[in-house]
Amino acid sequence: MATILRTWSYQYPWLYNTVSRLAAIAVGGETRFHQLPLQDISIDTNTKILDLCCGGGQATRFLVERSSEVTGLDASPNALKRAKQAVPRGSYVEGLAEQMPFADEQFDVVHTSVALHEMEPEQLQKILKEVYRVLKPGGIFTLIDLHQPTNPLFWPSLAIFIWLFETETAWSLLKTDLVADLKTLGWRECHQRLYAGGSLQVVQGTK
Repeated sequence: MATILRTWSYQYPWLYNTVSRLAAIAVGGETRFHQLPLQDISIDTNTKILDLCCGGGQATRFLVERSSEVTGLDASPNALKRAKQAVPRGSYVEGLAEQMPFADEQFDVVHTSVALHEMEPEQLQKILKEVYRVLKPGGIFTLIDLHQPTNPLFWPSLAIFIWLFETETAWSLLKTDLVADLKTLGWRECHQRLYAGGSLQVVQGTK
């Protein structure tokens, strides 16, 4: 159950950005937050990157610093409009994450930032299959999202955040073993790193 703050965070980008920056303090700030899922990934200016569920381009602006071949995908035309204004160096496509308008094996890296907790379980599985489809062999899927805290001191702040801004799908993700799901779908070399008392996870898998 979310409050009116969830609606406001979508209507007023300044509120969403403020909440995101405050939440990122737990891992050392916004810049480090967006760098965490890019650790140990070889990216050059020609690396084809898909920023999945890119929203208003909050993470896209860090990706375009690494590659000139960054595509942002989102289902919201308003979000894409903001992304184009904020990060004009990226390319943007409107579409559903579970039914991407891309050819097979098109990207070297698929990245997504705090988006999967918005998905229903069945929808999430479709998205993981689509990510596998659009990745080139040897390509990498990397994500950062919510995770069930391993340190009980982080439970209250995460629970309050979910109650204020999220829905039941966020609680569902906390119970989901993304590494196991990726391995079931065929990914190899899957691994997970936990941050902020375990309340954030970075998961990477190689196709």
